[in-house]
Amino acid sequence: MSETKTPALQYRFDGPEDAPVLILGPSLGTTWHMWDRQVPELTKQWRVFRFDLPGHGGAPAYPAGSVAEVADRLLATLDGLGVQRFGYAGCALGGAVGVELALRHPERLASLALIAASPRFGTADEFRQRGVIVRTNGLDPIARTSPDRWFTGGFAAAQPAITEWAVQMVRTTDPGCYIAACEALASFDVRPELGRVGVPTLVLVGSDDQVTGPAEARTLVAGIPDARLAVVPGASHLVPVEQPAAVTDLLVRHFSTAWQPAYDSSTGQVAIPAAPVKPVLAAPPQPAPIAEIAAAVVPPQPTARQDPYEAGLKVRREVLGDAHVDRALAQADEFSGDFQEFITRYAWGEIWDRPGLDRRARSCVTLTALVAGGHLDELAFHTRAALRNGLTPVEIKEVLLQAAVYCGVPAANSAFKVAQGVIREETTPTE
Repeated sequence: MSETKTPALQYRFDGPEDAPVLILGPSLGTTWHMWDRQVPELTKQWRVFRFDLPGHGGAPAYPAGSVAEVADRLLATLDGLGVQRFGYAGCALGGAVGVELALRHPERLASLALIAASPRFGTADEFRQRGVIVRTNGLDPIARTSPDRWFTGGFAAAQPAITEWAVQMVRTTDPGCYIAACEALASFDVRPELGRVGVPTLVLVGSDDQVTGPAEARTLVAGIPDARLAVVPGASHLVPVEQPAAVTDLLVRHFSTAWQPAYDSSTGQVAIPAAPVKPVLAAPPQPAPIAEIAAAVVPPQPTARQDPYEAGLKVRREVLGDAHVDRALAQADEFSGDFQEFITRYAWGEIWDRPGLDRRARSCVTLTALVAGGHLDELAFHTRAALRNGLTPVEIKEVLLQAAVYCGVPAANSAFKVAQGVIREETTPTE
């Protein structure tokens, strides 16, 4: 595959070739098989297109670090197949892709269903912490706890085969792609943009979903102009698997009645109309005399330099975590507020945001400098930041060993104690 091309997604079609296309998007850690029990009924009316996220279900492991990138890869795949307009139903991360499509590519979307979805999934810190655990321990800890997040206790106990299938599905995911997907969810936040979703939308949620439950569903319904809510009793996060009949019925009813515009059976697709050409209402003005044009030439003005504060705050949050930054800003007062603004603008907006080094390299430099200066408090949260930036515990150990040679053994001895405690805390899976 050419590196200059957008990597295509792994996909499959089911249903009649001349039917309108309905896309089913999966949740993080799952494959297209999570929709197996919806397909027989949906294919009576639609040509069902299912896809796997990168590195899931044996798909090529090309990590996608944002929801927008997943959406772009999906559209590139559909473009290659000649599919222009479609309905879309997505679960969790798959739902986020659906919102992205509705906001950025509304001309492609005929109707939308968001399942176990949210305009913001938890906190960025939670997903980046999950990435640290996977980078350190692999996917087994996440796999073993997936049934607790995905299913009600009664379902998991009554359906051991499905529960084991869920565990194995996560275990076979590419860890790098899983971490990238966590990063995509960490940065996803469309709360201010929900009012621009212009397609008919069904918001569907399990009544017992503890991950993205009814409260998040109601936020979507309140923000999307043409949205309605369906709560499925006795279901948790992976509601299409736990309550397949109820979900299927709701999807059939929604896409049967809320599909815009009408499907053109003669082409197999719905044409996207071109923007209307505005008529010219007046003759173009006569060109001005040459002398007049010359007099009107104004020398270009220097472009004002953009304030790096907002960029710095974004980088600071991504590296140190929302909780740490919120705490630091909340504690700022008239005495320390200027200092907080200073380090946000210059340390994070000017230096950490420079393109010359990636964040892993900057973490290595920062850890070494903190060891040399004996700044153990800062070393603690920058060790945590290094894990979030992609360094493994082994790599952090190597940085501290290198620092022991050039900064002194006593300094490195203290640094090892601090870093060991942080690494143990950050990389121990929570059951």
